[in-house]
Amino acid sequence: MAGTDLDPNRDPEDVEGETAIHPDDVDATIPDTDPHLSKEFTARVIDAIRDEDQDRARSLVSELHAADLADLLEGLSSANRISLVQLLGEELDPEVLYEVDASVKADIVEHIPNEQIAEALTELDTDDAVYVLEELDDEDREEVLQALDADDRVAIEESLSYPAESAGRLMQRDLVALPEFWTVGQTIDYLRSETTEIPEDFYDIFVVDPSHHPVGTVPLSRVMRTHRPVTLGEMMDKDPYVIDAEADQEEVAYQFTKYHLISAAVVDKNRRLVGVVTVDDIVEVIEEEAEEDIMALAGVADASLNESILTITRQRFVWLLINMITAVASAYVISAFGATIQQMVALAALMPIVASIGGNAGNQTMTIAVRALATKELSTLNVWRVMSRELTTASMNGAGLALVAGVVVWLVFQNPLLGGVMAAALLINTIVAGLSGLLVPMGLSRAGIDPAVASTVLVTTITDVVGFLAFLGLAALVLL
Repeated sequence: MAGTDLDPNRDPEDVEGETAIHPDDVDATIPDTDPHLSKEFTARVIDAIRDEDQDRARSLVSELHAADLADLLEGLSSANRISLVQLLGEELDPEVLYEVDASVKADIVEHIPNEQIAEALTELDTDDAVYVLEELDDEDREEVLQALDADDRVAIEESLSYPAESAGRLMQRDLVALPEFWTVGQTIDYLRSETTEIPEDFYDIFVVDPSHHPVGTVPLSRVMRTHRPVTLGEMMDKDPYVIDAEADQEEVAYQFTKYHLISAAVVDKNRRLVGVVTVDDIVEVIEEEAEEDIMALAGVADASLNESILTITRQRFVWLLINMITAVASAYVISAFGATIQQMVALAALMPIVASIGGNAGNQTMTIAVRALATKELSTLNVWRVMSRELTTASMNGAGLALVAGVVVWLVFQNPLLGGVMAAALLINTIVAGLSGLLVPMGLSRAGIDPAVASTVLVTTITDVVGFLAFLGLAALVLL
């Protein structure tokens, strides 16, 4: 088979010696719905890796898009992944280094010569190059930077000087900035010139003053529709929206969403134009931030299927430990009413219902509150209106649940007082759950703590403690 050109779409049974995918050959599930990465195609790639057939491996993946090749590398086992990267050598698409998950990228760059990484970075946008470099240790990063030419090195080093997850890290340094006295004709000739280095894709031309401060923008489509003698200053949109280079990327994403931006100028502390953020970068930020919030609400941090077992265990153990510690408060409340529970065993059977319903009600409100804080829909300006609405909603839900649960407990245990205690405890806990689900995320946000990270543990603890305290306390007062 070695050295034979293979059709990626052929039936593997038509080829003598074709092998199936063994579980040890892969680390993650490659999407079955991806027409470019069928099981048969993946099996052929693995077969080429086993045979150490460089020509066949390169031929098989040569037509893959960088994103598809990234999916393939993420799905392979670590050993097969490294073998494929080494077989591809300099033919590895540089975009792959940007497309793969962080853990896989770290695995790949460890086995690529720094000179090859430096060569790949020259073919990437500045923001993508910075993203790749962030995964290198300090020594390798410095070696790669020294292998770049002076212009590329200065641009990347300046981007790396900004805080992580800031606009400075997110921005592209390649942009088109021209003076306002230039005409449309001059602009078009400049853009068409073979000696002009311009971004591969861009949406706006930034108009700058002599100090390189942005004073306006001109959409590229407007340039193409305007007569040649018209100057950029006559047709530009004045007072362009600008972003501080040190602004957090989540804030940048919010501004893009709010003002429907396609691109925005990035300025330094002196308000000089240093880069541009485009909507394609923001889409990735929105996806990343949404994923982080979802993971944080579940207490599992930001991890992928490609993370090592030790890494995933460490990330989850921390929050499980915190949850165990906070559960001590609930255990203390229960132990304080030990004598009450001994006198009426039915209380032990009904306690979890009160706590569970309260926890679910609190999580419903908390999820809405965390999302509203992230999108800036919830603030001090409307908190009282939102609190009133949540209190009303919680009261109505609590009353309905209390009525149903009270009647059921009355009929099952033939004890109307126990049904009344159950109903009252549910009503109290549901109202507290609604309020805590709103106030806890807001309080954490005001304290500078990410509400998506810590809200779940606190809200669950509050509803458990209040639920047990209300139910057992009322039982002790009314039933015994």
